[in-house]
Amino acid sequence: MKIANEIRDFQNMINGNLIQSSSGRQIESINPSTGKVWATIPNSTVEDAKSAVRTARSAFEGWSTLPAMERANYLRKIGDLIVQHGEELSELETRDNGWVIRETSYGLIPSLASYWYDAAGATAVGSKGDTVQLGSSSVGYTLREPYGVVVGILPWNSPLFTFTVKAAYALAAGNTVIIKPSELASVASLRYGELINEVLPPGTLNVVSGDGVEVGNTLVSHPNVNRVSLTGSGATARAIAQSTAKNPKPMTFELGGKSANIVFEDADLEKAAQGVTLNGIFTGNAGQICVGGSRILIQRSIIEKMVTKMKEVITEYIQLGDPMHPESAMGPIANATQYEKVCSYIELGKKEGREIIIGGRHGGKDLLPNQPHLAEGYWVEPTLIRVDSNSLRICQEEIFGPVATVIPFDTEDEAIAMANDTEFGLGAGVWTTNLNRAHRMIRKLESGNVWVNTYRTVGPELPFGGQKSSGYGVDSIMEFTREKTCYIDIG
Repeated sequence: MKIANEIRDFQNMINGNLIQSSSGRQIESINPSTGKVWATIPNSTVEDAKSAVRTARSAFEGWSTLPAMERANYLRKIGDLIVQHGEELSELETRDNGWVIRETSYGLIPSLASYWYDAAGATAVGSKGDTVQLGSSSVGYTLREPYGVVVGILPWNSPLFTFTVKAAYALAAGNTVIIKPSELASVASLRYGELINEVLPPGTLNVVSGDGVEVGNTLVSHPNVNRVSLTGSGATARAIAQSTAKNPKPMTFELGGKSANIVFEDADLEKAAQGVTLNGIFTGNAGQICVGGSRILIQRSIIEKMVTKMKEVITEYIQLGDPMHPESAMGPIANATQYEKVCSYIELGKKEGREIIIGGRHGGKDLLPNQPHLAEGYWVEPTLIRVDSNSLRICQEEIFGPVATVIPFDTEDEAIAMANDTEFGLGAGVWTTNLNRAHRMIRKLESGNVWVNTYRTVGPELPFGGQKSSGYGVDSIMEFTREKTCYIDIG
């Protein structure tokens, strides 16, 4: 399905119905590759948010009492539906935040379906408890129960993926769900919610777009919301924690990162050069990924050779261009605010760093002179900055764009200390052919995820979460259930 160029209007999904904001207000969605308005979404009100909570609470009574296998059947049907509408959803995601179509089509959509199928298979696991014999006259057992209404707060860089991992496992556990997408990228999520509601009972899953302060705060602080899952910034996490202080509730926070990709002298340098540049930071959605390997640590004995290879990889493989074109390897920055932030860090890097190894330019007119329709888009070149110290701002602060620093190290211990010298702890990469070293690094790196001789591989088979300021908890069926302990006297 090819999406027409006219401005399209999208609506909230509440109680199985498409509903505009009760105030009639709208927010314009900007296509980041062109800088032009391409869609409108509801700028919802406090009352809209409360209506979604009432609906989800009412639907919980029916959804939570379904046998696990019946919930599984619903989730499998959703997986099938996602596959059927994959082309449409991938195009919406690409227009909304600039993530190139070749990744949203061939990587993202199949991944979404796999999570729904995995959640379907986990429904029985989420309902199992334990039984304990307590002497001859009593028995104890545990039950796992859904929390009730779960609110998922989404980021603008990967809305469909985060929507899926939150909603699929929360629903599998028997909860009902309200999704609040970022007002900067809500279109794909609104359409996703519309499609899912072709399968689910009304009110089981609701999607409400709008301002984070007004709508988001109302949802997370509502007394009838029982759990919150956020993927976003540390600032948003702090705001949610403050909003729920008077009415505490369990939360999952998947936040930012400043991940280290560490290359040792015994690594396969060809593979490492591609891994730290392509998968590590630049391709797809232009480095706007929480786990991006934005600090590339290279052993000093091979740094010149690695720098040469990385430049060759970037020049050969990273093609800037219209994200709707299948040959484009890297898209634009997702919105104007983030574009200004990334550009400011590049200018800071020119002052703080030793040299700009490659890149450093920004602006559609300069970078894409032969594509005038992209001239007003938010374009930034893949940029590598060589530095001498990990203490610089560009090494410590999350840039969230196609900008990485290259830092030399001498010893394994120095690499570990440098990698851990950050407030974040989401991801880390290790490139080495020494198996003993790989295992030592895995144990010593302060990170929720460590990849060895690969990077950014995720899937439903393994959890994904962070340490330190990168958050806590994971979006899994067990975390979307709570445990109840029961004692029975049988004497």
